[in-house]
Amino acid sequence: MSSLSLPQPAHAPSAELAGTSRGNGAPVRVLVVDDEPSLAELLGMALRYEGWEVRTAGDGGNSVRCVRGWWPDVVVLDVMLPDVDGITLLGRLRREVPRVPVLFLTARDAVEDRIAGLTAGGDDYVTKPFSLEEVVARLRGLLRRAGAVSTREESRLVVGGLVLDEESHEVWRDGAEVRLTATEFELLRYLMRNPRRVLSKAQILDRVWSYDFGGQANIVELYISYLRRKIDAGRTPMIHTRRGAGYLIKPAE
Repeated sequence: MSSLSLPQPAHAPSAELAGTSRGNGAPVRVLVVDDEPSLAELLGMALRYEGWEVRTAGDGGNSVRCVRGWWPDVVVLDVMLPDVDGITLLGRLRREVPRVPVLFLTARDAVEDRIAGLTAGGDDYVTKPFSLEEVVARLRGLLRRAGAVSTREESRLVVGGLVLDEESHEVWRDGAEVRLTATEFELLRYLMRNPRRVLSKAQILDRVWSYDFGGQANIVELYISYLRRKIDAGRTPMIHTRRGAGYLIKPAE
């Protein structure tokens, strides 16, 4: 695990704003089964940020008890658990919730391990280290394919004259297109999902980069400078620094 401090819990947006909810408008329910408490906590915070309801379990026994009467919409399942392997546990969970989509999460990356997980009935497979954005995207895909959720048609984030389309990955400032790299786009998206809110370097690292990213926090400063050149150059600034606290984005004044 990284030495980075975990981000402070954010106020989760509504499921409608996050873009995915149950058909009745209630938050999506996600069960995270992983015996690494810090990783489970980090995943839980990232998923709650999406407006989803999250429960965690550190072993097979607790995960089975958790699904009874709660009925999660999707499960994130570590293959290596202290009391049972995830592939065996999958069968037990499916007896409680027969059609629940399952995303396997594991350090194993051999082809045969992936085949074993998918053959056993898993719906998708992500190996550690991973990006939180990738896990969220995979879960959204599983939920859509399972027909478990409704997804908002509006895919654009708007802050003042800045517009970001989450589906097409296009960005405009005052009607002019702004071309960004993949990492710049994810950083801008995180800022725009939290307008007027100061985000610390640790929060940005944990959200935009892999959970166990081993670099220095100055990579955040570097990418903020890249964004400023493309978003704010020659215009009233929208991206601001709060010395000793972090960064925020707000409409140009």
